[in-house]
Amino acid sequence: MEFFKSHKIHDFMGKSKMFIAFSALLILASWALVFTKGLNYGIDFSGGTLVQVQYKQAAPIDKIRDAVDKYSSASVTEFGTPQEVIIKIPTSSTEVGSDIGDEIRVLLKGTGDFEVRRVDMVGPKVGSELREKGLMAMGLSILAILIYIAFRFEWRFGVASVFALVHDVSIALGMIALFQIDVNLDILAAILTIMGYSLNDTIIVFDRIREGIRESKVYDLFKIINESITKTLSRTTLTSLTTFFVVLTLYLFGGEIINGFSFTMLVGIIVGTYSSIFIASPFLKWLGFDVEGYKVNEARREKVRIEKEKMRSQYEGGTL
Repeated sequence: MEFFKSHKIHDFMGKSKMFIAFSALLILASWALVFTKGLNYGIDFSGGTLVQVQYKQAAPIDKIRDAVDKYSSASVTEFGTPQEVIIKIPTSSTEVGSDIGDEIRVLLKGTGDFEVRRVDMVGPKVGSELREKGLMAMGLSILAILIYIAFRFEWRFGVASVFALVHDVSIALGMIALFQIDVNLDILAAILTIMGYSLNDTIIVFDRIREGIRESKVYDLFKIINESITKTLSRTTLTSLTTFFVVLTLYLFGGEIINGFSFTMLVGIIVGTYSSIFIASPFLKWLGFDVEGYKVNEARREKVRIEKEKMRSQYEGGTL
């Protein structure tokens, strides 16, 4: 199925400066939100205790807050429905005792008919280690991506793809900070998934650009990029829309517990598709990519490969 006719070449690169400026503003705004509002770390990364309580009637949030007032900085928020609440206590399990669930049951006695559905505890040391390992996982992923693309294509492709990843992750973090979504292991998984999704889209575009460079008789990089992106536009649109609607279904009907993950993925799908087309590709030109030089290097590599293959066949045939 084709949404866009491949014989009509769209001038994506003609508006590249406008898109780069727009993305730069988005990145600056995102990091401004991260540094001003801050990321709302969940108990996975900050440590503490989370208790999920379900009432048969609407939860009396004011009474619950008064009941758990003995825990300093405890917060009570609605969770999905008016009948369910989440109580967050920013203390480690060693400080709150061996069974916080029993303590909460005693404290909430008299607030209504309720059931403690979930109790999660993470010590501050464990939370700090999880946060450090999560950042390390992101850093190693970016490094591995840079090495892989530089080896498969050319180092400028690798740098351009990493910049696109930084663009996508920055905007996703900005949206997380804006809506104060709890940053936990689910969000980290979503960020790493965004990186993989965006990279897959970028590699497909880069692969088509590389084929276009080999096949084209012109040396205008922007013209080759426009032709290559136009040829992959239908495929990119179909893939992105299919993934978007699946994740949108999760966000709308998956429940409160995966809302953070699905929301982050929705943002990532949009910005990942956008960056593959409008951000990664023009950076090749800005990094000094030269079509003629690339063709010369490719011809040299092909000549070396043919010579090695010839020597190998001679050796196997006993003539060397």
